[in-house]
Amino acid sequence: MLAARLRRLLPVAALLLALPSACSEGGGAGSGAGAGTQGDVAWPLHGRTETAQRFAELDQINRETVSRLGLAWAYDLETDRGQETTPIMVDGVLYVASAYNVVHAIDARTGKALWTYDPDVRAASARSCCGPVSRGVAVAGGRVYMGVLDGRLIALDAKSGKPVWETQTIDQSGPFAVNYTITGAPRVIKGNVVIGNGGAEFGVRGYVSAYDAATGKLSWRFYTVPGKPGEKDNSASDAALAKVQASWAGEWWRYGGGGTAWDAIEYDPELDLIYIGTGNGSPWNPAMRSDGKGDNLFLSSIVALRASTGEYVWHFQQVPGDSWDYTATQNIILADMEIGGKARKVLMQAPKNGFFYILDRATGEFLSATAYVPQNWAKSIDPKTGRPDIVPEARYYLTGKPHFQFPSSGGGHNWPPMAFSPRTGLVYIPAQDVGMPFGPNPTEDQVIGAYTSGVAMSGGGAMSAADRKALYDSMKARLIAWDPVARKPRWTSEQAAPFNGGLLATAGGLVFGGNAEGRLVAYDDETGKPLWSFDAQTGIVAPPISYRIDGVQYIAVMAGWGGGWPLTGGVMALKAGKTIGPNRLLVFRLDGTGKLPPFTPADPLPYPDVVDKGTPAQIAQGDALFARFCLRCHGSGAVSAGAYPDLRRTGLLGTRGFSQVVLGGALAELGMPKFAGKLTPAQVGAIEAWLVRRSLEDRRLEQLEGRKAAP
Repeated sequence: MLAARLRRLLPVAALLLALPSACSEGGGAGSGAGAGTQGDVAWPLHGRTETAQRFAELDQINRETVSRLGLAWAYDLETDRGQETTPIMVDGVLYVASAYNVVHAIDARTGKALWTYDPDVRAASARSCCGPVSRGVAVAGGRVYMGVLDGRLIALDAKSGKPVWETQTIDQSGPFAVNYTITGAPRVIKGNVVIGNGGAEFGVRGYVSAYDAATGKLSWRFYTVPGKPGEKDNSASDAALAKVQASWAGEWWRYGGGGTAWDAIEYDPELDLIYIGTGNGSPWNPAMRSDGKGDNLFLSSIVALRASTGEYVWHFQQVPGDSWDYTATQNIILADMEIGGKARKVLMQAPKNGFFYILDRATGEFLSATAYVPQNWAKSIDPKTGRPDIVPEARYYLTGKPHFQFPSSGGGHNWPPMAFSPRTGLVYIPAQDVGMPFGPNPTEDQVIGAYTSGVAMSGGGAMSAADRKALYDSMKARLIAWDPVARKPRWTSEQAAPFNGGLLATAGGLVFGGNAEGRLVAYDDETGKPLWSFDAQTGIVAPPISYRIDGVQYIAVMAGWGGGWPLTGGVMALKAGKTIGPNRLLVFRLDGTGKLPPFTPADPLPYPDVVDKGTPAQIAQGDALFARFCLRCHGSGAVSAGAYPDLRRTGLLGTRGFSQVVLGGALAELGMPKFAGKLTPAQVGAIEAWLVRRSLEDRRLEQLEGRKAAP
């Protein structure tokens, strides 16, 4: 059976979902980066407006004219580590954060570099589950605000790029403080900069903080899960957490608990409510985290807070006692629409768990939840309460048996944002249909810097051509035009591979989105028919934006494949082909004449001449250690999708250089941190022995099948 075959093929960890210059200038609309003229249209916020609909009310580029769309200019980001940023465009300047939180200010007309700021966080990349990515900056009051991978929040002068203030946002009270990261974009709300964090795979406790935008002083903090009983945080969350503490059991605080708010933060100024989406439990396995008991609030929830104080107002939990990394951190859209014959202020979200939710955003009342992708973890959703009826087999922590489950931990929809068009009334979702086995690993210990899920993991192994085909055939992805009122798709557009880019809807009747194959595509928003595309020379996961200057409409997108799936997926991440290429900011306009320079992906390095000396115990230990410490960057099975070195092919295997890099930090300045204090020399030796075995396995497989086992 296919399911049985896939259980063998898919290691759990592999589906976790781990001064530049302008080039090719053409079709420009003037020069300089001063204030725009009347009629200019900015993209000032992460989702363009406070509704976060990612809808541009611009129609110069439309169904009839999109065939004339061409490259205006391209800005080289000089990295291949992946780009997730939503550009911000105000006053004729584009502000973006590239990998490692390098901020660029760029003339939005011409692509001329105005300034860059590098916070120097390459050595902190080991803290991240999913690469040194950033989903962007906030711009307000002449300042640019950026959350940094190492937990800092920095304010820069928007004109010069010089630092104004910085503060460390990480709670230093716990033993796993070094495991926090920030990859999300901050939001400026009522004079405060609001920022969350990530790290729930590494044993942290989630929270959201608000800092005075002028001074950087902490205004309030809201923890999303309770701390140790009897110990107050003296924070805005104290009263709310006292009430939900009973939803936890055991000694959850020793593991952090999770619930990190690493992406979605939106604000309704009329209601004065901030909406935050919270993440998964830490660890995933609730038997470890909470003795397998309780709803574990506020995991996998939407929480509404009073903007000025951080005071709790309401919450809705999507996945009680989350056990599968089913986060509610995916982007949130606010809209006013008629539901059941009644005008409603709604909040919409398509989170990882595969259901599309609509809530009343004033009260938190559950209105509906409908599966937008295939799922087999819940029999149904209670139409009154919104609580899922979870199938017994999905509770692996009770059965002790693995369950092959849809969606995977990567979700039916991950962070690449969906968009809503008031013109069509449709929500456009970059969805995927991928499963994975969830099984218990209750003996897993918690180690600083190690991936700790309590779920059985493997580093991955060799894969024949037949097995690879079966795997690829099982992995689906599609762009879904979802009717939130009718609660069903209006149309779908099949994609070649999972993990495609975020979306933009426009008044020109178009939906723009990038894909894993490396193309930016314009679709008819009513039919899904592709009308135009552009070869970006690299996969695209970031969402496009649109703006207008001097009467010219532009489309801008960060191109560069990266994030969890491209790093951890191994062979799976290669379904779309070689997707790693030059990372750039690409900007388009009608009749643009720019061209990208030719690009040919490099051939893989040859396998090194190594000898397999590992004992069975050493190989087994190396497999487990690679899954916890290395897979999130170097890929399942040690098969790299291209952004990081393929360790099956490194010339360091079998040499002293391997331990010098891993333990000594010989390549720390290039982003490969040292693991001294986290791994012992014997453990590094076990990892190396396993890598030697993997190298020889795939070399033999290539010789047997007369082809490359993996690029």
